[in-house]
Amino acid sequence: MFTLTNDANLPKHELYKQLNQQLSALLQDERDLICNAAQFSAFIMQALPDLNWAGFYFARGEELVLGPYVGKVACTRIPFTRGVCGAAARTLTTQRVDDVHAVPDHIACDAASNAELVIPVIVEGQLKAVFDIDSPKVNRFDSTDQAGIEQLVRTFADACEWQWSI
Repeated sequence: MFTLTNDANLPKHELYKQLNQQLSALLQDERDLICNAAQFSAFIMQALPDLNWAGFYFARGEELVLGPYVGKVACTRIPFTRGVCGAAARTLTTQRVDDVHAVPDHIACDAASNAELVIPVIVEGQLKAVFDIDSPKVNRFDSTDQAGIEQLVRTFADACEWQWSI
């Protein structure tokens, strides 16, 4: 049985190091992509405060298709040409948005979301997915969150078998 433990007194960068160790332990004996994506989404929702959605969109041609997530019902397909997730897929760069309502082409799947962090999942130079986190709190994510969650996404990607098609 896996138990998530967080020390609220740790500086944020140390908390992310601790979370990365726990994530590695959680995913250690599993290589299945779907299983690990579901576990990772739940892990993030349980580990971090002030989130209302965490999950994956998998790259399929020039669009993203909804994968495992935790949160309210979500958009099922997002073209690379639209929204924050599309921008992450199109540019292959993390998108950190303090206020999604200031983004002209933001796709509002949940009206309660105000901030967003989207990290492209790149394996062997190829976009496989994006990991999307939403928060009801404006300015929820800072550069320490971004770096910490980017490392968690790398740990997730390294733990998965990517040889087969979803």
